[in-house]
Amino acid sequence: MFYICPMNDSSKKQVILHEDGLRRCPWPGFDPAYLAYHDQEWGVPEYDSRALYEKLVLDGFQAGLSWIAILRKRDNFRKAFDNFDPLKIAAYDEAKIESLMQDAGIVRNRAKITGAVASARVYLEIEASQGFSNYLWDFVDGRPIVNQLRSLAEAPAATPLSEKMSKDLKRRGIKFCGPTIVYAFMQAVGMVNDHLVDCWRHQACQS
Repeated sequence: MFYICPMNDSSKKQVILHEDGLRRCPWPGFDPAYLAYHDQEWGVPEYDSRALYEKLVLDGFQAGLSWIAILRKRDNFRKAFDNFDPLKIAAYDEAKIESLMQDAGIVRNRAKITGAVASARVYLEIEASQGFSNYLWDFVDGRPIVNQLRSLAEAPAATPLSEKMSKDLKRRGIKFCGPTIVYAFMQAVGMVNDHLVDCWRHQACQS
């Protein structure tokens, strides 16, 4: 049993009251895996460089697909890509890339696979010079941006800040990192808190 909570405006896609009594953003629906991701990961500030690299690569694989499709394959991706160890991925040769192209457990897109390899090499350069986490978080001055969204209709697809980050990532050689992908990445890793204000995770992530 659930219902859409009434709010002051008439926008669609507002918070949903679930059976457990918690109000949540509407985008995960009622898929258990998606709800767990929403409740435990999305919007939580992530400062670990390697975890940030993994999420950026997976968001790149998401291009043209849905995040739930990638989420359901995430364990397969981790196995196929050596648990997203950038040092190992940077050393992938053509034989390894061909083996990944035969792996039905992941998204078999050659451009995205080779993009992950190129991005790993860029990651190693940034990590050695200033730290990958430091580099990314510097775009938001080291602190999450807390928005006050009341419906999904208010959430942007991209922002001037995501465009700035995208441009710099591309300049350095990171692949599949357009402004929209980068903004989704920023939301996911907590650089931006875009949980709706009436979602229980909004305050939890802010805290």
